[in-house]
Amino acid sequence: MIAAIMIGKEGSTGFPGKNIFPVLGRAMCAYPLLAAKAAKHVDRVWVSTDSARIAAIAREHGAEVIDRPAHLATKDAVSEDVYVHALRHIQAATGETPNLMALLMANAPTILPETIDEGIEVLRRDPTLDSAVTVSCYNMYSPLRARRITGEGILQPFVPFEALGDPDILNSNRDSQGDVWFADMGVSVVRPRCLEHVDRGLLPQKWMGQRIHPLRQWGGVDVDYAWQIPHVERWLRDHGFSEAVS
Repeated sequence: MIAAIMIGKEGSTGFPGKNIFPVLGRAMCAYPLLAAKAAKHVDRVWVSTDSARIAAIAREHGAEVIDRPAHLATKDAVSEDVYVHALRHIQAATGETPNLMALLMANAPTILPETIDEGIEVLRRDPTLDSAVTVSCYNMYSPLRARRITGEGILQPFVPFEALGDPDILNSNRDSQGDVWFADMGVSVVRPRCLEHVDRGLLPQKWMGQRIHPLRQWGGVDVDYAWQIPHVERWLRDHGFSEAVS
């Protein structure tokens, strides 16, 4: 069995209601569900949530609902714990462990079924890989440009420039440090071992394990602020979506 698991909670302090915010006439969380249901290799889809509204949308798209415990729905709860809980629920409910899992987020609508299938096929071909994860190139957000504000209110480099290459050849050109790829949360296709031994995974998304294959796309994003919505709508339109008609 290959399972898709989407997580999404009711509360959001930075962008209240983001998971069900209307994007091109659909709830944002509908897009990962549409991708999972259309992926040819995905057998069953689950949604872990504490939200009655998200649960209703999940059922409308043929997904099975996992009740997310209150302690995993706080602002301090981390996603890997929610995915681990979901895996244990699936194991108890079905009596089996999925061969692979496509991990999705309700606020990450920039994902297509073809990309989920690509990740599954990559892991089938190479058993040494732990996961296959969507990434987008954002050189404008390079660590070279990252700063911290000191106690004196002065900007300083967030990381030593030497960690990024030879400071003598780094410059203000956004590409001078080479391409910078960010896990954009579109999908993480993972093996069960990644969740069964989640403490061994790389920070910050420990559910990805250690050996991670990049699924390259452009413009992928998990939405945390309202100003990101036009970006998402552009991405969806460019990938064939149009305004939903109710």
